[in-house]
Amino acid sequence: MVARPARVAGLSETPRRTLLLVAFLVDWPEHVSLTMSLIPSHVTVDADQAALVQAAREFAEAELLELDRRCDHEGTTVIQMLPKLGEMGLLNLLLPEDVGGLGVPYTTYASILHDIAVFSPSTCVTISVHTMVGQVLNKYLPEPCRTEWLSEWASTDSFAAFCLSEAGSGSDAASVTTTAVKVDGGYRVTGEKMWITNGMSARWFLVLVRLEGASTGEHLCALLVDGNDSGIERAEIHGKMGIRGSETAVINLTNVLVPDDHLVGRQGAGLEVFLSCLDGGRVGIASQATGMAEACLSEMVSYARQREQFGRPIGSFQGVAGAVADSAMELEAAKLLVWRAAQAIDQGKVDRTASSMAKLYASEAVNRIAYRAVQIHGGAGYVHECRVEQLYRDARVTTIYEGTSEIQRIVIARGLAQA
Repeated sequence: MVARPARVAGLSETPRRTLLLVAFLVDWPEHVSLTMSLIPSHVTVDADQAALVQAAREFAEAELLELDRRCDHEGTTVIQMLPKLGEMGLLNLLLPEDVGGLGVPYTTYASILHDIAVFSPSTCVTISVHTMVGQVLNKYLPEPCRTEWLSEWASTDSFAAFCLSEAGSGSDAASVTTTAVKVDGGYRVTGEKMWITNGMSARWFLVLVRLEGASTGEHLCALLVDGNDSGIERAEIHGKMGIRGSETAVINLTNVLVPDDHLVGRQGAGLEVFLSCLDGGRVGIASQATGMAEACLSEMVSYARQREQFGRPIGSFQGVAGAVADSAMELEAAKLLVWRAAQAIDQGKVDRTASSMAKLYASEAVNRIAYRAVQIHGGAGYVHECRVEQLYRDARVTTIYEGTSEIQRIVIARGLAQA
């Protein structure tokens, strides 16, 4: 691409990369799409995997974008799409084929989440949390429970939620107060979980509990709780800043009986079970963040081409071009970090530091990029009718859930100290 000096008058001292970006903003035809995949340009993926990613993207663009916008305005959720998501295999992407899953590599999964998040961040996190629970069960459940439960994982009747947080227990997961009492044949669970994604519709709850009477080291357990139990009450959390199309709920459990074979992992290994799935879950949220950042970048470039001030498109001004350049650079860096973390999982050497780096950088980058997108749109970006206004709000939670930015920095520092 060659910069056209006549179109960038007054920028003769601008560095070459900014000149090229200005030419891109001004001269590229409208039909050229800026949006790109999470898959790095130098990587060649299996044709079947590439087709699956493309199909997910086309589905999201055709059916999820309008739904996501409507949910944000109306305060409704994307749960109505669950049957379609199940049909397409988007609810059991990572599960192995022996239980009816698609068995895709984690890099393909992250790419699909990225592409879905471009059009519907709420659908992306809905899929991510359900998938995370499925991965835990696949790793820790013995047979025949593993095959029996996971073979139905693509069904809306098996929809799942991850129940870790409480009103007084967030980053300090070990401080949970939801209790379990050992009884004949199982456990009696009482307590309250908060900020539960998928909480209003889930059939299965993966719950971290404190076992009464157990010694230190044996007191935290992971239990799979049936959401159909009469002792469970759900209350939807309203008034969220963003990701309004995703369900968020308070789950109250009162004397709920959980059978012995619903213990996930060994007794006392509850924290280990939950933390093990957060590594992959953080890559999922990082993929969501890069997808939203991709959408922001696409919106700001489109607007910079079309909006004119002082007789020319605002994309021809150095300040706007620089904001777009910074956003493109940060997005590219975030995507490469996500790809590296996902690739480590595929290679069987889960890298907790890499997962936290991807989550930390991508989540903070999307907030900066969303800020620039609103700024470039000016007043137009400050109203509901403009998508960047929603993306700005949606992006904020990515630095909070699946571990705050502060927790990610602790994880990264510890990982480096132990290296």
